[in-house]
Amino acid sequence: MYFQTPSGRKQVLGVDRKGAFLGLFSGAAILLGYVESLIPVFVTVPGMKLGLANLAIVMVLYLYGLREALTVQIVRILVTGFLFGNLFSILFSLAGGLLSLLVMWGMKVRGRFGMIGVSVAGGVSHNIGQIFVAALVVENASVAYYLPVLLAAGVVTGVLIGLLSKEMLGRIDRKKY
Repeated sequence: MYFQTPSGRKQVLGVDRKGAFLGLFSGAAILLGYVESLIPVFVTVPGMKLGLANLAIVMVLYLYGLREALTVQIVRILVTGFLFGNLFSILFSLAGGLLSLLVMWGMKVRGRFGMIGVSVAGGVSHNIGQIFVAALVVENASVAYYLPVLLAAGVVTGVLIGLLSKEMLGRIDRKKY
């Protein structure tokens, strides 16, 4: 149940409806990040992950927009970093996550790319952002030799996240959001 305030905003039990949904998406992203940390990745590339939390980010980007997706992204990174990581994991996640979100938003705004293409670009750019920070931290560009494997992984996981996002958004009633 919801009601509209005199200003026309929809509220659920006195809480802004959009804020409630963004809280749910933030919680989902944090939970997916935790689940992902439990899944062993059988590849010899350090730091390679599936990017499950990006599912929530892609959905928020398509349901609401850049500002809301940025909010969920930052909340997710900070909470998972403080709960399950350290300062370096937060730094790497911020670099990859923010670059990824900006690239996805730019591609979405252009309108030439579908959700899967946008997600692939997000996965690839996330890895590029993390490699850039790694090169700065270790003060050596040789970490870029990981890049081809990480880019390939970014394409594969980007396709999977894009397919899941597209399927989920196709099944929900967007009017509720």
